[in-house]
Amino acid sequence: MNTTIVLFTSDLRLHDHPPLRAALGAGDRVVPLFVRDDGIDAAGFACPNRRAFLADCLTDLDEGLRDRGGRLVVRSGDVVEEVRAVAHEADAGEVHMAAGVSGYAHAREERLRTALEKDGRALRVHDAVVTALAPGAVVPSGGDHFAVFTPYHRRWSQQEIRGVLTAPRTVRVPDGIRSEPVPSRAEAEKAGGVSEGLAVGGEREARRRLNAWARGGLARYDERHDDLAGDATSRLSPHLHFGTLSPAEAVHRARAVGGPGAEAFVRQVCWRDFHHQVLAARQDAAAADYRPRHDRWRSEREARADVEAWKAGRTGYPVVDAAMRQLRHEGWMHNRGRLLAASFLTKTLYVDWRAGARYFLELLVDGDLANNQLNWQWVAGTGTDTRPNRVLNPVRQAHRYDPDGTYVRRWVPELEDIGGAAVHEPWKLPDDDRGRLDYPGPIVALGEGLARFKEGRGTAG
Repeated sequence: MNTTIVLFTSDLRLHDHPPLRAALGAGDRVVPLFVRDDGIDAAGFACPNRRAFLADCLTDLDEGLRDRGGRLVVRSGDVVEEVRAVAHEADAGEVHMAAGVSGYAHAREERLRTALEKDGRALRVHDAVVTALAPGAVVPSGGDHFAVFTPYHRRWSQQEIRGVLTAPRTVRVPDGIRSEPVPSRAEAEKAGGVSEGLAVGGEREARRRLNAWARGGLARYDERHDDLAGDATSRLSPHLHFGTLSPAEAVHRARAVGGPGAEAFVRQVCWRDFHHQVLAARQDAAAADYRPRHDRWRSEREARADVEAWKAGRTGYPVVDAAMRQLRHEGWMHNRGRLLAASFLTKTLYVDWRAGARYFLELLVDGDLANNQLNWQWVAGTGTDTRPNRVLNPVRQAHRYDPDGTYVRRWVPELEDIGGAAVHEPWKLPDDDRGRLDYPGPIVALGEGLARFKEGRGTAG
């Protein structure tokens, strides 16, 4: 009997899974394998929130496989060594996996391909599994990737997204393949550092959220996606990051609903694909300026007091502080909050974007290297933004996107007794009222911050 392996990475689902389908088609039996990669740990990427969410995902994946007569095989260590060992134990001829976009993922694939070929086995890498379109599917004339979103979106929208695959009915796994216990959320929580309000992971939860989203908030997404207090986004980003939801299926489901809300949501999926194709082509953008602006950033060490106030949600700008506190509590942040928090750090405090990107990756359950780093670069003006010197005014943004202050009062309880929009500018309260607040004044005047940014970037004058 022929045996194959499907190596799960950031595609922890059974629905719409091309590598799994291909592995089942190529063999009579398949080994569903997940390796807890030492390289991820060594790079500091396995933060507590993502460990806990991952545990949910693996538990759910194992249960889904058992419902189909199979099971998930879990190993820990070097991915290449563990895959080779499992392939030897199962006498598997092929290994199927989803393509990655980071430098680490590409290097891992090449190491694995070389090692398997030495053993007389084959590696089959499948595109358009973690993205709706493969990174290289849409390229400009004479270039390897699109550097501006609008033309990419135009071309992307003209492409046909592959059809959605159903989940297999049966998965036959050979006997005798050793597995470690599937990790549990309790194990991750015991290790510490997990956000109190962290969402639940797993494909069943992803599909529940997608179904509810398609029936409910999707129709008005175009109107409400920036409403901080309304919490009217899909909250599907962690599931897209871990692959418990297929981006191709998300696009098809939205388009089936149709309308401006669906179009706006699909545009966000396209943004995700856009960042993946940028990182695939420019892997150094994970750490280096995509478009250098000759900034004279303040380092995290130099601006230590300001950075710590920003992390703690004690900058004195309530909407920024609310966003940062939501991040600590949930391991997630509203997209508009991310923009405001990032703009405040990089433009108003003029701190190197890498300091902010690093902190977000320590907490975000959807901490995706392509989206996180390139969104930070977009806001900092070193990325793909066509207006690199724009500075978001947190007060104006707060009045626009949290007009009655509900979002701020939700996350900054020190200000909960301040009614209406006045909560966005507590420094304007009468002295007696201001003195009763356990809340700091602004750590920097907005005009002062703007002047420092212009001087540092060389746009003053």
